[in-house]
Amino acid sequence: MSAPQKAAAAPYRSTVQDEARDGFGWLLAAEWTKLRTVRRWMLALLASVLLTVLVALLAAAGSQSTGSGRGRPDPALLKITDMGHYTYRPLAGDGSVVARVTSQEGGGGWAKAGLMVRGSTRAGAPYAALAVTPAHGVRLLSGYEEGGAGGGTGAVPHWLKLARAGTTVTGYASADGRDWRRVGSVRLKGLPRTALAGVFVAAPDEVEVRRMFGGESVSGQPSATRATFDEVAVAPAQPGAAWRDRGALSGPAADPSLDGRSGSGGTIALKGVGDIGPNAFADDVTRTTLSGTLIGQVAIVTLAVLFVTAEYRRGMLRTTFAAAPRRGRVLAAKAVVAGLASLVAGLAAAFGSVLLAGPVERAHGLAVPPLSDGAVLRAAAGTGVLFAAIAVLSLAVAVIVRRGAPAITIVLLLLLVPQIVATGLPLSAARWLERLTPAAGFAIQRTVDRYDQSIGPWAGLGVLCLYAAVALAAAARLVARRDA
Repeated sequence: MSAPQKAAAAPYRSTVQDEARDGFGWLLAAEWTKLRTVRRWMLALLASVLLTVLVALLAAAGSQSTGSGRGRPDPALLKITDMGHYTYRPLAGDGSVVARVTSQEGGGGWAKAGLMVRGSTRAGAPYAALAVTPAHGVRLLSGYEEGGAGGGTGAVPHWLKLARAGTTVTGYASADGRDWRRVGSVRLKGLPRTALAGVFVAAPDEVEVRRMFGGESVSGQPSATRATFDEVAVAPAQPGAAWRDRGALSGPAADPSLDGRSGSGGTIALKGVGDIGPNAFADDVTRTTLSGTLIGQVAIVTLAVLFVTAEYRRGMLRTTFAAAPRRGRVLAAKAVVAGLASLVAGLAAAFGSVLLAGPVERAHGLAVPPLSDGAVLRAAAGTGVLFAAIAVLSLAVAVIVRRGAPAITIVLLLLLVPQIVATGLPLSAARWLERLTPAAGFAIQRTVDRYDQSIGPWAGLGVLCLYAAVALAAAARLVARRDA
């Protein structure tokens, strides 16, 4: 190859030296001017908002109530299950409840038999429970959460004690009733001076989940558990206060053939169904409301890709690099402008969806949490960040590929395919797929802890941002080495 030919093949480089107009502020202003003066790009931002809100309204119009028909259900209560069987006496001020679990059967590895101190019998009341479980040892439970503190062995017979001091309840366990081991403590906000203390049994339902591409079916049946307690004592108890009995604390009534109490003196035998803890199958109304982002993101991806490839196609990028020779700074300015514009569109789309679809959903009897709810506010604000991260990822892929259609296809496949494929995989495989792909970013919209969750909201958004950062770094390296 001749010298002139070699020179012609070399990447184009501007001979213009750094000037004041190569400052980052000037670059941001220039890129924003490009974006706002191209009508179809601004229309793409508007389309992302309108499509997201439209899907939210359509979903709200087709929604059906999950309530019982006796008034609007409480959104907070739909996230928990507060059933089981509870027998109690009033506990006057500081004191304790002690009992020995002498037998336990049925209900599976997470069946619970033990003690409970709670504010009242109403569903969702603050409580602390110390329970023996067949497969997970002795557990101190509170806040309608899974797991709890503790462990060890849950073999019966086993002594249990809950001691109250103010709003703090501490659990102890013993094999012989003399040497006590501290299991843990919890602080119960809103616990009244006169609380309830007694024994309880609970067991999670037997649930079968069948997954198929595009959907799933969930079926289950109540699981019964039985336990016997002796040496049951509440001190100090209100003088003359009798033991009272409550079967299912909330939700469907327990099966009468399985729900009962018998005993005399300090001995109590309980039978019951239902669990106390999180409702792993609760509907996430907020996430459903924000499902329109799956459509709205298409406009964001298209905008971010064309924001780069249009200049490649028309050769305008040479002019841009001639005016601003620091190519990495040009790319960073494009990413900031596209990201901020998409952030604003995402916030408008999310808050618009929640505010406009909420009244429609409430009119249909749905339990819709208010926008002031922390989880809802995080989901709505996080959707704006989600759109911004998608825009940066799309822009970076466009720089790497340098062609519009392939870049749009690649990004949409990365975001949508994992969510579709996951519905047809076993839960363990689906969780890993959603954790390790950019689709993890959509976890920021989750407001309910469900059985099929794969990653936390902020961790999921972090995975998407990491993909965007790595792609942008690769794009910066390539744009510095390749011809415009």
